[in-house]
Amino acid sequence: MKSFNIPEFYKSPVISRVKEIRKITDPRKKDFSPTLLDFGPIRFYIARHFGFCYGVENAIEIAYKAIEENSGKRIFLLSQMIHNQDVNKDLLQLGAKFLMDTSGNQIIPFTELNKDDIVIIPAFGTTLKIEEALNKIGIEVRKYDTTCPFVDRVWKKAEKLGEDNYTIIIHGKDKHEETRATFSRSEKNAPSIIVKDIHESRVLGEFILSNISIDEFETVFKGKYSDNFDPKEHLIKVGIINQTTMLATETQEIVDYFKAIMIQKYTAADLKNHFADTRDTLCYATNENQDSTYGLLEKDADLAIVVGGYNSSNTSHIVELCELKLPTYFISSAEEIVSESRIKHFHFSDQKHLVTDNYLPIKAPIDIILTSGASCPDSLVDAVLQKILSFYPDAKKVNEVIKEIETFQKHQL
Repeated sequence: MKSFNIPEFYKSPVISRVKEIRKITDPRKKDFSPTLLDFGPIRFYIARHFGFCYGVENAIEIAYKAIEENSGKRIFLLSQMIHNQDVNKDLLQLGAKFLMDTSGNQIIPFTELNKDDIVIIPAFGTTLKIEEALNKIGIEVRKYDTTCPFVDRVWKKAEKLGEDNYTIIIHGKDKHEETRATFSRSEKNAPSIIVKDIHESRVLGEFILSNISIDEFETVFKGKYSDNFDPKEHLIKVGIINQTTMLATETQEIVDYFKAIMIQKYTAADLKNHFADTRDTLCYATNENQDSTYGLLEKDADLAIVVGGYNSSNTSHIVELCELKLPTYFISSAEEIVSESRIKHFHFSDQKHLVTDNYLPIKAPIDIILTSGASCPDSLVDAVLQKILSFYPDAKKVNEVIKEIETFQKHQL
């Protein structure tokens, strides 16, 4: 796989090194068990796979290249390039400016742009309407387009479904940049509708079976389907695609659900005329992050710390998985670890910032699951580990623990 030129300050002396060690012993990522960093009084379980993925590294390389190649020109980020505050902050400090926020609200009007300006398209992609607006100005949209290749793959899947006359059901968050970008292409190819989760899918399924009214349908899906969408006509033949960062298990549950609905209504013998047997459109990194999280959760830890941007979809799903088993603290950086007795964190389901006291149990050793989402630099995770280690002066030195891991992994070869 292609390697990318990523700024060194995004890497770390501990986490990046652990990843390299695992890469040598498990190059094909068949083993999703975590790595144990045993410092004595405190132990960390590090996920087999987390942090920057292919799409994020690709986006970062292109963005920094754009800044380097265009000294003296005005450089704009269409919106947050990835959902990580540190990466976006660094790009802004280098002179780039945001044109829009993550909800699509304009910060700088397009009327202030000219054809010599540089606009960087984020890893989530953007809508056809925005692309057309930039093209009319004369801006080379494709020159610094950081759209993730796995997002582009979903768009191609939508195009194929449209060619085969399927209505497209998108599993995603309708306000998310990626889903908005996917929907803009999907609705060009076919009647399209967005379902957020299995609960909304069940509402749609009940409508397909004629068990609920059009008014009940509208209550849930108003504003989430394409123009001229006719629920009575356009749900006879369907195919499923998704926002690449959704939970793989939920996407599969939704696919299985709609398949069962179509069998119930049209029989198994006639299924192929009503349901597209699409392969999963989640990206590999999302799958690996989630599989690695399941591997983490097989360990009997005391708590989990998940590092990442609060508006990161893939990070929030990792948080959801961890919360099912143990106390989980979603933080954006080491600065939110106030002390060994207090932590500031984000409760994703309520969208609230919380402060928790006595988050570290009084016991020895303390076992902590530590991981992050696909848009989080290793350096941020490393800083969290080092901050917690600072509370334990008797803990083993980092180099000693790294050598222990290297020795153990060599014996696995």
